[in-house]
Amino acid sequence: MKRKVVLVTGASGGLGHHVTQAFLDAGATVVGVSRKIQQSEFASPNFTAIGAGISSGDAAVKLVSQVIARFGRIDVLAHTVGGFAGGQSVADTDDVTFRQMLDINLNATLYILRAVIPVMRKAGNGRIIAIGSRAALEPGANVGAYSASKAAMVSLVRTVALENQDVGITANTILPGTMDTPANRKAMPNADFSKWAQPAAVASLMLWLAGEEGKDVNGAAIPVYGGAL
Repeated sequence: MKRKVVLVTGASGGLGHHVTQAFLDAGATVVGVSRKIQQSEFASPNFTAIGAGISSGDAAVKLVSQVIARFGRIDVLAHTVGGFAGGQSVADTDDVTFRQMLDINLNATLYILRAVIPVMRKAGNGRIIAIGSRAALEPGANVGAYSASKAAMVSLVRTVALENQDVGITANTILPGTMDTPANRKAMPNADFSKWAQPAAVASLMLWLAGEEGKDVNGAAIPVYGGAL
């Protein structure tokens, strides 16, 4: 990853922190984006923090413009932004919850893709890896809004793969099961944590997909379920 510029969205999240550190350890120049991220969160001269969101098309374009102005290119987009809401059946799901899931999991993905793809096409290469969810392929009861938003996101990324394979851009999604993060442990204190997907494993897969070995994988949705098959 040396001499590669990697943009990590959601870099201060439970998974995003592992992803950011993995790319830094591999020698990449990493731009970590999150609303409240601090430069001090990663002790590396190759890390740059940008406190920003991607909740609109304009915000995503502004972010990408900042990265290009400073580093000249974006070789890898590691998109880890996402949110979860559940507990209601489809019949009981309110409009606010459904729109929230679409905004966080689908629309934000669209905005950052729309901003990054032209930059990668101009460069003639690029790697896009986005975090989906097991629920995108295996929806469960009472998580309809979340599952639908993640399924749509997976479809969007695969479409990007098909539309940009002509210039050497790859686009893939990773579909974790329940992630072993502090937030999930707090929310589900009685669960069997040993069966959850490990953030470090997901980060390693992202790193592999971004490297030379992963160049032939495109348009894939890769499950990482931990011990919970």
